Amino acid sequence: MAFEFRTVPTIHVEMHGASKIASLLTDRFFERRRVFLVTDQVLLDLGVIDDAIADLESNGFDVCVYSDVVPDPSDDVIRSAALRAKQFAANVVIGIGGGSSMDTAKLVAVLANSDQALETMYGVNAVTGARLPLALVPTTAGTGSEVTPISVVTVGETTKMGVSSPVLYPDIAILDASLTLGLPASTTAATGIDAMVHAIEAYTSRLKKNPISDQLACMALKALHANIERVCTDGNDTEAREAMLLASMQAGQAFANAPVAAVHALAYPLGATFHVAHGLSNSLVLPSVLAYNCDVASDAYAELAGVIGLPTSAAAFVDELVRVAESTGIERQLGQVGVAEDDLPQLAADAIKIERLLVNNPKEMTYDAALACYQAVL
Repeated sequence: MAFEFRTVPTIHVEMHGASKIASLLTDRFFERRRVFLVTDQVLLDLGVIDDAIADLESNGFDVCVYSDVVPDPSDDVIRSAALRAKQFAANVVIGIGGGSSMDTAKLVAVLANSDQALETMYGVNAVTGARLPLALVPTTAGTGSEVTPISVVTVGETTKMGVSSPVLYPDIAILDASLTLGLPASTTAATGIDAMVHAIEAYTSRLKKNPISDQLACMALKALHANIERVCTDGNDTEAREAMLLASMQAGQAFANAPVAAVHALAYPLGATFHVAHGLSNSLVLPSVLAYNCDVASDAYAELAGVIGLPTSAAAFVDELVRVAESTGIERQLGQVGVAEDDLPQLAADAIKIERLLVNNPKEMTYDAALACYQAVL
């Protein structure tokens, strides 16, 4: 078997590790002292990143904080952030937050150090410029963006474009579970199920499935399944939070090398059109897509059922994922997030355009099949 596996060069795991970020940067980037920190206003207002900023400033770093990141960041937001970074003469970029902040930071690190236009980066391996040194710090256990070479951009009103390039792998990913303590159960559930989807789709990825990604996907799924209900019940359960964050990262490493598929393809239009959070979008369409794939992927789903302690049955696996989502209390039908039956044809038409993901699905996804998957969870 021939395959390639890539990941970030350094992963630092430590409770309250973000409050020691200055030494982690100094050890790697030496005299680079102008930090452009990408985050969102909610985290800034809540004081989640105060310790990280204080540590940087007390150790001689000049810090410019960009907090205008919003969910599903647009190309305009990313260009604005990159312009600010250039004006600040940044020589290091840090992304602290969920997937949107980390995805923005990845592209800022390239755009602030290159003359390449953002619109020429969309697709696979289209980034030509070198980036600035980059550190990523997740504040949710879900996207795995801290260890992937992928950034997703909203273009126009409803289109999501992906940039996939090894250039986007950060120099260091810092996993600090203290930043995830106290997150609302709804956010914890949606991001946790997102990570589970990453593991599932990596394990069944049609083109680049490989033994290393398989092992990571299985370890991730086992830990996520064991802890997601626990953290939704007690948001300050430190042990469970740490387990979720590490498992989310492992799932990210898996799908960075064995890419995601139809669940994500059907989820993207929900985020772009109805502004449904990415994790919740994945959770909503997961049962129907798995059911659609079952006749082709039943053996793989049965294997995953065994990983999480169930009878080795594809049906048992799908039923358990539905039970987990129901137990967390998050929305289960598209109608609960504002989607009407008349919206489904356009959602299906948009989803079927996302060929870079659909080619990885174990079963060919057609327009009619996508429409049926949406109808099944309306």
